[in-house]
Amino acid sequence: MPQPLPPLADILSTARVVALPMATRFRGVDVREALLFEGPEGWAEFSPFPEYGDVEASVWLAAAIDYAWHPQPAAVRDRIPVNATVPAVAATEVAAVLARFDGCRTAKVKVAERGQSLTDDVARVRAVRELLGPAGRIRVDANAGWNVDEAEHAIRMLEPFDLEYVEQPCASVPELAVVRLRIRNLDVQIAADESVRKASDPLAVARAEAADILIVKAQPLGGVRRALEIVADAGLPAVVSSALDTSVGLAMGTALAAALPDLDYDCGLGTSSLFTADVAAPALAPSGGSLPVGRVTPDAALLDELAAPAERAAWWRDRVARCHELL
Repeated sequence: MPQPLPPLADILSTARVVALPMATRFRGVDVREALLFEGPEGWAEFSPFPEYGDVEASVWLAAAIDYAWHPQPAAVRDRIPVNATVPAVAATEVAAVLARFDGCRTAKVKVAERGQSLTDDVARVRAVRELLGPAGRIRVDANAGWNVDEAEHAIRMLEPFDLEYVEQPCASVPELAVVRLRIRNLDVQIAADESVRKASDPLAVARAEAADILIVKAQPLGGVRRALEIVADAGLPAVVSSALDTSVGLAMGTALAAALPDLDYDCGLGTSSLFTADVAAPALAPSGGSLPVGRVTPDAALLDELAAPAERAAWWRDRVARCHELL
C-alpha cells in the first residue's frame, strides 16, 4: 500500500542546496549539486542530474522521501566493501586517483569517453592493473559508449588485464545480448546499469539474458525497497552503486547494500573520494576498503560553506515542487 506523501512545505522547510567541487572532472561534471532535506527518519538527498526531465527526476524524489520519512529494510551486514572509481584520466594520473580510495582492492575504470580513443582506455586500464597488482580486481564502465562491434573489439583488447566485468558496453538490451553472446569464450561478464535504472521495464535485461550482473542505484530506482524488489525478481547478482551522491545519498546506498541477501561484489559507493569537500564531517569515504552502514547527518557549517548560489538553490527548489506534483 503506498505511503502518504508528505506536504511539499514539509520537504522545503529543511531543504538545503549544496555544490560540491570535484577533485577530477567526472561524467562531464566539475561541481556536483544536490538538494538535501530532513524527515522524521533523518536526512535524505535529491540529486538527479540537471539534464534529466521531471518524470525521471520524480522517481529520485520518491526515493528520497521514502528514506527521510520511513524506516528502511533490516540490514544483514554492517560494512560494505567498495571499489575505487577511476575517471577517464590520463594513465599518468591514475596513481593519484587510486590514492584517494583507502584500502580499495577493486577499481572501476571509465572507458569509451567521448573524444578519447581505445588506446587511451588500454593505457588507463594497464596503469590500474600495474598499481593494483595481480590480486586486484578491475571492472570497466563504458556508459553505453560503444556499438556492438566496437564493444566486442574493446573487450577483447582489455580482456588481458583480467576484467571482472564490463558495465553497460552498449545502449540497448538487444545490443547487450549480442555482445554477451559474442564474448562467451572470454571470462568476462556483462553488467547492466542504464538498461536497469533508465528503463521503463528494469527486468527486461534479465529476461533477455543480456547481462550477468545488475548495477542498482537507490535514488534512480525509487528507493531501497523498490531496488530490492528488482534484484529479487531479476534473479541476478547485484552491485550497488552511487549516482555521484553526497555522503547523505551514499548512506542510502549502504542501506540498500546492507539489506541485500547476497553481496558478492564490491560496491560503487566510495565516490565521495572524488570530491574535494563533502557535507559530512568526516565524509562517508572508504576506510580499509569499506564503508560503515548507517544514516549520515550533514554538518551545519559545511552546509553553509558548500551552499549553492541563490539562483541554483531556487532552481532546485522549483524542481522539487514540479516533481512533488507528479508524485
